[in-house]
Amino acid sequence: MRSTPIYEVHAVKYAHLPRKAWEVQINPDPHDADFPMDYFVWVAIPLDAEGQREIGAKPIVIDTGFNAQVGKKRGREVRKNPADLLGELGIDANEVEDVIVTHLHYDHIGNWDRFPKARFHLQDKEMQFATGRHMCKGTFRHAYECDDIVGMVRALYGNRVVFHDGDEEIQPGLSVHLIGGHTMGIQSVRVMTRNGWLVLASDASHYFWGVNNDKLFSIVYSVADMLAGYDKLRKLAEGRTEMIIPGHDAEVTKRFPASRKGLEGVSVRLD
Repeated sequence: MRSTPIYEVHAVKYAHLPRKAWEVQINPDPHDADFPMDYFVWVAIPLDAEGQREIGAKPIVIDTGFNAQVGKKRGREVRKNPADLLGELGIDANEVEDVIVTHLHYDHIGNWDRFPKARFHLQDKEMQFATGRHMCKGTFRHAYECDDIVGMVRALYGNRVVFHDGDEEIQPGLSVHLIGGHTMGIQSVRVMTRNGWLVLASDASHYFWGVNNDKLFSIVYSVADMLAGYDKLRKLAEGRTEMIIPGHDAEVTKRFPASRKGLEGVSVRLD
């Protein structure tokens, strides 16, 4: 009998952006291959001993995406708001109680206001990074939206931010892990599933290509931390790299089955 609770886990795609290798890689492929970016949020739903959704259990949402207004500003088309897409999986954003924020970039914390009852789980170092001296530099600042950061400060003063300092269990079978690299305080999420530990890397590895080959994404706070982060992701997955889910790889919706009929190419089940 399994002692650790298990979860079903979904990746929900809400936007897409064509990209070339030179736009996303440090030391890119000289052939300049296509490297399209998909934009995701994720959700983990507790299961009972029979593998069914546990009655009364609350889903945990990981990241909240960006909205159409920010997408237009940044040249990215939002196919549908992530909060609405979660509804296709039976999850009401208005009732979600816990949101894990992997980091505070615009594409991971936009729409925070669509989750009015949620507590936001965030690393100390990420709030420090997003509100401190590093934001004096456009190199670091450009991937953050001021309104989102102000929103998190307001949530903090509303007693709705839960800070973590390193690795910590959120609830049995689900934990956050400080990785760093892409930003000072990026965290990944480890979830127990029917197939073992699943690691939602988020942007600790944007593509399968990163963590599988120790390759570097072009937006980086610390190269050393990014590379050490890949080692940590592999350790968290107990060496099963197929259980590490990257943050933006368009292959995700091709490798995994649709969450249900009608959601092909939009929402996939990762567990």
